Amino acid sequence: MIFVNLPVADIARSRTFFTDLGYSFNEDFCDGKALALVLGESQCAMLLETSWFATFHDAGTADATKQKECLVALSARSKEEVDTLVDKAVSLGATEGRSQDLGFLYGRSYDDLDGHTWEIIWMDQAGPQQG
Repeated sequence: MIFVNLPVADIARSRTFFTDLGYSFNEDFCDGKALALVLGESQCAMLLETSWFATFHDAGTADATKQKECLVALSARSKEEVDTLVDKAVSLGATEGRSQDLGFLYGRSYDDLDGHTWEIIWMDQAGPQQG
């Protein structure tokens, strides 16, 4: 299993944003301070209210709108799925990020409402072997 922990300013706003994008939550791990955003089988992003996130470490908490602490990359089944998800995120208030199209690798990104960068990529598994 993998859990990526990300600080968020407003739990309810984050729940609405990701629900509207089509994601679900593991309610066994959700409360007023945390949301368990299901990314795939055995993969979750723990969206933690910023002050709660700070209790898990001794360093300062980065403001993702000003500096990046990580880039979360998720695979998609097709180029069209990449476009659909990123376009929908932008329509819900996200900021469009970088994009690339290398033929066998296609990706676009968005920054969510708290500034976290989500890279959505599609890769043709035969592409890299063909040079």
